Amino acid sequence: MHIDLTPEAILAQLGYPQNNHTLEQISKIISNTKNFEHFSKHLLSLQDALAVEKGYIAMSNSENYLKIKCDEDSNADNLSAFAELVDHWSKKYKIALKKVENKPTYYILGQL
Repeated sequence: MHIDLTPEAILAQLGYPQNNHTLEQISKIISNTKNFEHFSKHLLSLQDALAVEKGYIAMSNSENYLKIKCDEDSNADNLSAFAELVDHWSKKYKIALKKVENKPTYYILGQL
């Protein structure tokens, strides 16, 4: 089964309101992220898995990418499990990530 996620559907899944600003932002992110359409359906399962470790997927305000974040007040066990989950997901779907220094945050650059 092939699932095409519209910008509106992605916003809804990530918990964002649909307005001109968010639609423009997610459209820029989609066009800036290499092979987004090839892995976008896997964002939904990642979002669910991240919630267990106090993590989530969000739109970046500083770069045209989605980011994977963990609450910074999480304990060491959560942060370790979060990092392992992100690493496993990125390897499984061949996703290039950029880690933000000294923060539990990764930018999703696209599929290799």
